[in-house]
Amino acid sequence: MTDMGHNGQPTVAVVGAGLAGTSAALGFADAGFDVTLYSDRDRESLRDNVPPTGVGVLFGKSREWDAQIIEDLYDVGNTTGISVRLHSGSGDDRADVLEFNPDYGYVAQAVDLRLRADDRLARFLDRGGRLEIGAVDTDRLDDIAGAHDLTLVATGKGGLSALFPVNESRTHYREPQRVLLQVTLTGLDHGSDTFSYRSREGGNHSLFNLDSDNGEVFVGPFLHKDAGATWSFIVFAKPDGAWAPRIGEVHDAASARRVIVDLFEEYFPHDAPVVEQLRVIDSDPVSWLKGAVTPTVRHAVATTRGGHVVAAIGDTAIAVDPVAGQGAQNTLIQVAELVAAAKAHDGAFTADWLEEEFEKHWERRGRAAVEVTRLYLGDPDYADHLELSFPAAAVDEKVASALFGLLSEPNPLLGLRTRDDVLGFIGAVSGEPADTVLGRFEPAGAFTSAPVEARAVS
Repeated sequence: MTDMGHNGQPTVAVVGAGLAGTSAALGFADAGFDVTLYSDRDRESLRDNVPPTGVGVLFGKSREWDAQIIEDLYDVGNTTGISVRLHSGSGDDRADVLEFNPDYGYVAQAVDLRLRADDRLARFLDRGGRLEIGAVDTDRLDDIAGAHDLTLVATGKGGLSALFPVNESRTHYREPQRVLLQVTLTGLDHGSDTFSYRSREGGNHSLFNLDSDNGEVFVGPFLHKDAGATWSFIVFAKPDGAWAPRIGEVHDAASARRVIVDLFEEYFPHDAPVVEQLRVIDSDPVSWLKGAVTPTVRHAVATTRGGHVVAAIGDTAIAVDPVAGQGAQNTLIQVAELVAAAKAHDGAFTADWLEEEFEKHWERRGRAAVEVTRLYLGDPDYADHLELSFPAAAVDEKVASALFGLLSEPNPLLGLRTRDDVLGFIGAVSGEPADTVLGRFEPAGAFTSAPVEARAVS
């Protein structure tokens, strides 16, 4: 073990100052460790010069874990359910297939990840933590790891992630499953009046529109770091669909908004009059992001050139497509688990100890986070689950709530391996035979629409 830090405290280095890094830095500092946080950007740049790396919705249970790191600081961006609509076909064959509007049974919260990270960084610095600015490559990481008792790498899906080999047995894809576009827009209040034609809760619920050929669009109340109550959009475009080429043409916030508006006009016209009222956030030119994620699970422990042990946290260890909202949640749970385990640990933070802790996390949450993401990606392994659960959700709100309950607590999905398992799940949740529930399903026919007079000039 290296020399102790101030007051004989064990020393911790955290490399990367996004959500994972700032959460770990604050958590370990509050647990009594001497912590140094390393970032290639200063605090102002982290907050104002980079886009948010996702919507970062925390669904229910993850908020309880996060409370072990920091109390809830936010009153905006909270939702209690979701309005789901599934469309299929195109042109004259376009059909409104099914919809459901469940309450979650918990509270979800969407807060700008730049704000979450900055608030944690501020608290960490107030606690006496140190922030060192400068690029960290593999050589510098070796030096850092040699000087600390525990070194955590939180540089996300890029950066130093290549130091950690891909776990081939846990990685299901070799290429992105969606092309992604995210943008935050302003101009409409949250609350029951907005999107009220879709559900009784209106804008207190998020929206999730699915197109069987092209992908999905999530829309949700959001707390922007500067503009406050706003709306965050994320498009999940299937790579071989009609939406992906449009995302390729986006180059700024205005073009991101234009793609969103055009998609709603063509594919989701019921919502277009409302969406057209939203505008870009002029004060934040980086309020948008496009890209793609190859879902990847890595071995979470590695050794530097000089033989020093380092561990991966957050997206560096488990990177998922954001379609099921598991990335930020899994990160915060992993960090809270690791802080608690380290605080109770007596001895060196060896490779064996770190690997054991990651395996505990994999069994408690990581594996389920990966699998629920595969479910929402429409993976063929989950064809029976989707074929049965969506029609059942359309006619039974308890089933709908349970389906989206998996975003908060995904582990029950691991017990649903066969078609009979899914039928049993539907029956247990609804309180009546699954065949009876499914027998009540009829295609939606036509969805309700926003008033045309709500349409704004784009």
